[in-house]
Amino acid sequence: MKISRLLNKNFFFLIFFIFFASFSNAEEQPVDIWNIDSKQQEKDSKALQSNEEDMEINSTSEFEIFNMQKQKENILVESNENLNSKEIKIIGLYDPQNYGLDINMWLNSDGDQLKNIFLKLDKIKLSKDSTEIVKIALLTNAQNPKKNISEKEFLNLKSEWLIKNSDLDLIEEYLVKNQIFNSQPNLTKYLVDQYLSETNIDKACEILSKNLEPFNDEYLSKFNIYCLIHLGKKEEAQLIFDLKKELGFSNKYFEKKINYLFGYTSKIDEKISEKTIFDFYLAHKTNPDFVFEPKDTTKKIIWKYLSSSGLLKSFELIEISELNKISTLEKATHDKNYPEKDLFEIYKRFQFNINQLLNVKQSYKTLSNIEGRALIYQKILLESEIVEKLKLLKLLKESFKNDNLEKAFDIELKKFLEKINPTEVPDNLTSFYYTNIEIKENEIIEKKFNKDILHQSKLINYFNGDYSKSKIEKDLNSFLKKIKKNKKYFFSKKDQIFLESLRFDGIEISKKYDDLYQEDDSEIPTDIQVMINNDEKGLVLLRIAEVIGQDKLERIDDDTIYFIIRTLNQLNIDLLRNKILLKVLPLKV
Repeated sequence: MKISRLLNKNFFFLIFFIFFASFSNAEEQPVDIWNIDSKQQEKDSKALQSNEEDMEINSTSEFEIFNMQKQKENILVESNENLNSKEIKIIGLYDPQNYGLDINMWLNSDGDQLKNIFLKLDKIKLSKDSTEIVKIALLTNAQNPKKNISEKEFLNLKSEWLIKNSDLDLIEEYLVKNQIFNSQPNLTKYLVDQYLSETNIDKACEILSKNLEPFNDEYLSKFNIYCLIHLGKKEEAQLIFDLKKELGFSNKYFEKKINYLFGYTSKIDEKISEKTIFDFYLAHKTNPDFVFEPKDTTKKIIWKYLSSSGLLKSFELIEISELNKISTLEKATHDKNYPEKDLFEIYKRFQFNINQLLNVKQSYKTLSNIEGRALIYQKILLESEIVEKLKLLKLLKESFKNDNLEKAFDIELKKFLEKINPTEVPDNLTSFYYTNIEIKENEIIEKKFNKDILHQSKLINYFNGDYSKSKIEKDLNSFLKKIKKNKKYFFSKKDQIFLESLRFDGIEISKKYDDLYQEDDSEIPTDIQVMINNDEKGLVLLRIAEVIGQDKLERIDDDTIYFIIRTLNQLNIDLLRNKILLKVLPLKV
């Protein structure tokens, strides 16, 4: 194998020597690189094809090798087509027409204002509705803002949001469609690391294989070498690895691990690096007797890998006297990297006397925090009185919270509360009960129409595209005629929202119904009105998402919905507006 490696290496250097000789000779004479003789191009192309067949390397490896050489010699080659092209690359996923937007939705926006809104959004746990609006704003195909923000900064904002949102399928689609693996290496690394932490190495490698260009980032390049080995393409991996070393790459940790995987050494390097999840993974994969005990300082992603790999089983044998280790597990449970049920199984193993269990509310104060929590938990299991059990559950939750570990008692707490009838909860514990139990909302079976209320009538099907203009005008005016005759009819804010949206769409409403309501121009916040006047559609969507925040659209008050719809009407963002209207107007049962 070593002989083969040397032959490959020598042959490869011979190819580069010929390449440089040709390149040097070409520099002796002035040549117009955009008008090279077509016959010479054809000749060079055939020679290159012949070499490629001999070397038997795939296109990915060829790109990688060429890219490394290009970096060392600082050679920049661009095609005539790319040089002369004046097209601006648009990076996104969605067609603007799908939401009533346009390609210029960001052009008039100020980067400083955009960054400020992102800082605010970063502090909010956005609801599904507000998240969807941010996703539409950021991932719709459009030109980048130009003022006070660079293209790279804008892309970085998108990547940071995608990472926070952590929708792995969406990230993959975004990277692959736009081929921005290199320009957004942090997003690429986040994606492959997440799959690696789940021990899904095949998926992580599949992501890298979808990149059509060579990797510039060293971390991704190393990962790619491992993937080639994992896929049984050791010769390709060796070729890239050797060239990287010739270009100055030096990483003893990686080299020792990779040489073991190549089969050049049987000596196991027992060093374990926690610098990255990939370094940690290599330590695991190159040591058949791998053992690792995490600490408080161990990164969350490594905890996740340990859990996914079944490497936390050693904690099942933990002694209850090892309070430091149990403390580490409590923190890992709080971070959702260790199962709650396993932590509470450890609590069950503590030994307490009868007096401690009978006087738990006093006894736990004389114990360490960990022992105290174990005592309270065991008493909860023994307690049959609902009110007393609730008091103990609250006490245990407060104990975790006092040590900044409140999320360690989350799932198990809900399980206890779900077994308690809400009618049995005393008033002084109602807040605790409803704050911690997961309320399962009834799914909306269907949307029904109310023939007596304008905004809940069948007329709202107009926003589904089910009405022609003439049909909606005829039926609407008939409905308004009926309303005007009914002196008891209350014309609501949602009725107003419905009519104004139709008017913005050019639906003609008889003037004799103008007295049913008056438009209110004071509803839209001043900063948003300025954005509307400046046609800053993208920025407006982010502000709307900020306003919705953690709430569901269906729960937002009518005044807020009114200004949101008026905003979208003024900007002619009809399709997104229609989606919102169909959520907030119909009668739901």
